[in-house]
Amino acid sequence: MKRLMIALASATALLASSAMAQEKIKIGAAPYGLNAEFMQIWAAALQEHPAVKSGEVELTVFDGRYDALVQQDQFKTMATQKYNAIIFAPIDVDAGAAAVQTAADAGIPVIGSNTRVNSDLLTSYVGSDDTISGYMEAKTVLDKIGCKGNVVILEGPIGQSAQISRLEGNKKALAECPDVKILEDQTANWSRAEAQTLMENWLTSHPNQINGVIGQNDEMALGAIEAIKAAGLDLKSFTIAGIDGITDALHAVKAGEMTSILQDARAQAQGALDLAIFAAKKGDYKPQSDIWATYKDMPWKDGKEKIYNVPWTPVTAENVDQLLATRK
Repeated sequence: MKRLMIALASATALLASSAMAQEKIKIGAAPYGLNAEFMQIWAAALQEHPAVKSGEVELTVFDGRYDALVQQDQFKTMATQKYNAIIFAPIDVDAGAAAVQTAADAGIPVIGSNTRVNSDLLTSYVGSDDTISGYMEAKTVLDKIGCKGNVVILEGPIGQSAQISRLEGNKKALAECPDVKILEDQTANWSRAEAQTLMENWLTSHPNQINGVIGQNDEMALGAIEAIKAAGLDLKSFTIAGIDGITDALHAVKAGEMTSILQDARAQAQGALDLAIFAAKKGDYKPQSDIWATYKDMPWKDGKEKIYNVPWTPVTAENVDQLLATRK
């Protein structure tokens, strides 16, 4: 009888151990919104991560609907449901801190991705330096208009880290061209439709005066292009820049209508997921995404860095077809 009880206990322990080994890691991704192509690429890249495809990770992608309160509620849900880790792309750099605090109180590690949050409680962050891209795009416009004339700026949602940092970069470049005047500077909330409406109004208010358009993302730059075309104006009279390298922008670059800078959504998403798994497994994990091999200047460093900066890639005539091939 004693031997039987020992055998049963051993079998039970073995089954429990096996069940634990097969238990999926539960990870939530909380992007600020999924309406635009960039974050759709970001979310799709998470689903394509090897650990998700193999079933090792159970991934849930939430839609923040561009609302900080919605994101906070989503964090409360993930805390209640005991997620193992969270990937966070906040809509607001300050309001997002409350969501991170909720996760920290529940003992859940949070990995930042794409946009930033003012919190010391993040485990780590994977994204790109928006000040650099803001400077790059503005300098491209200013160089093409000869550092003179008039420009308009289409900003992202006020209070989001990308809007703040890209504007800083825009203004750094503009400071180098004191003869350039900013005719208009307003938010279009990353929206092509909102940007088109703003640009239509500006073309009416400033006829034949706008030389350059600095769009803090591609969607807004494309909205400006649509407004110019709808007004029957010659696109060659305008210099237009955007950021992200979304598909329509790549086509527009190829057509000579605008410039763009690729922000690698796939690298930001899959890098963050590798770090989320690393945190959930308390360091017992090797990265599975190929993005670490792609970006030699962004080494894994045992998953212990606080900030991982994904480099920017200017879209050019030489690389645009290669980039378009990745969208098919």
